[in-house]
Amino acid sequence: MRTETVPAPARAPGAKLPMGALLALSTAVFITSLTETLPAGVLPAMSGDLGVGEPAMGQSVTVYAVGTALTAIPLSAATAGWRRKRLLLTAMAGFALANTVTAISTNYPLTMAARFLAGVAAGLAWALLAGYARRMAPAHLQGKAIAVAMAGIPVALSLGVPAGTFLGKALGWQAAFATMTGLTLVLLAWITATVPDHPGRAAGARTPMLRALRVPGVAPVLFVTLVFVLAHTVLYTYIAPFLDRLGMGRSTGLVLLVFGAASLLSIWAVGALINRRLRALTIASVALVGAAAAIMAVLAGSPALVYVAVALWGLGWGGAPTLLQTAVGDAGGEHADAAQAMLVTLWNAAMAAGGVVGGVLLSGLGATSFPWSVLALLVPVAVVVLAAGAHGFPRARALR
Repeated sequence: MRTETVPAPARAPGAKLPMGALLALSTAVFITSLTETLPAGVLPAMSGDLGVGEPAMGQSVTVYAVGTALTAIPLSAATAGWRRKRLLLTAMAGFALANTVTAISTNYPLTMAARFLAGVAAGLAWALLAGYARRMAPAHLQGKAIAVAMAGIPVALSLGVPAGTFLGKALGWQAAFATMTGLTLVLLAWITATVPDHPGRAAGARTPMLRALRVPGVAPVLFVTLVFVLAHTVLYTYIAPFLDRLGMGRSTGLVLLVFGAASLLSIWAVGALINRRLRALTIASVALVGAAAAIMAVLAGSPALVYVAVALWGLGWGGAPTLLQTAVGDAGGEHADAAQAMLVTLWNAAMAAGGVVGGVLLSGLGATSFPWSVLALLVPVAVVVLAAGAHGFPRARALR
C-alpha cells in the first residue's frame, strides 16, 4: 500500500471508479484465493496420482499459506521501490508458473515446491492489491474500490472451488490447474491494457516494520486480523466433517454456496457503507459470526437453523477482508505499506494455524467443538474492536 507517496485523488463531483481496472484486480484476488483452496476440491485424485496419503496431500494448502506468511514482509520491503504495475505482473506470472508446474508434475516434492512458489507469489500480491485499489479511487470511494477488488475472495470460495472440483472430476485435477494458468495469462494481458501504473517508494522512505507497529491503531487491527481469521479458518477448513457429524455431509456444496452468496451480499453492503461506518460494520461483522457460531453450537440439530447460521456467517465474514485492510491502511498512514505487509503475514499465519488447531480439535474433542472454539476466540476480538475507538477502528473515519 503506497498512499503516502502519491496523495489520494481529491473528491470531485461525478467522480467514478475505474471499474475495468478494479475488476482486473478482483480477478487477481480470485486467482490468488482459488489457487490456495483448489487442492481441497481434488484432494483424493491428487493424493492417488502422486502416491501419498490425503493428510500429506492436504499440506499442499498449508505450504501455500506458509510461503505467503514467510515471504510477505521481506518481499514487500525488497520490492518497495518497484513500480506497482511491474510488481503486480510479476506476482501474477508467478501464479502462472506455479500452477503450470502443479498441472504437469508427477512428483510430490516438486508439487509441494510449486505450491510454496504460489504462496510466495501470493505474498507479493496480497501486500499490493488493497493499496493498489485504494490508489485508483478518489478519497470518498476508496472503501468501495477495495470492496470491488476483494469480491474475488467469496466468488472463488463459493463458485471457483465447486467449478474447479467439477472440472477436476470430469477431466482430471491437472486440467483444473491448467485452466488456472490459462486464466492467469488472460489476466496478464488485461492488467497490461487497463490497470494504471504507480511508482514505488524511494529507498530513503522505506519503513521499518517495528516503526509501523508502534503507530497508534496498527497493533489492534493486526491482533483482530490474527484471531478473527484463526476463528474463521478453524470452522471453514473443517466444515465438511462438522456437517458429517450433523448428518448433512451430502449438503456441503449447498452450504458453501449459501455462505458464498451471503459473503457477496456482505461485500456489497460494506462497499456501500464503509466510508462512514467502518467501526459499526466491524462490530457487526464480529457479532454476526459470533451469532452464527452460537447457533451452530446450540441449535445445530435443525438443518434449517444450520443454513441460517451459515448465512449469518457469510454476512459477517464476506466484508471482513475489506474492513481489516481499510482499517490497517487508515491506521498506518504514511507507514501503511509496512502495516499492510504485516497484515498479510498474520492473515496467512492464522490460516496455516487454523488447519493445525482444527485438526487437533477434531482429533481430541470432535467436530462439535468447532463453533465453541470460534465463540471463545471471538471474545478477545470483540473486546479489542470495542476498545479501539480512538485508533484502529475509530468512531469517526478521517478521509485523506
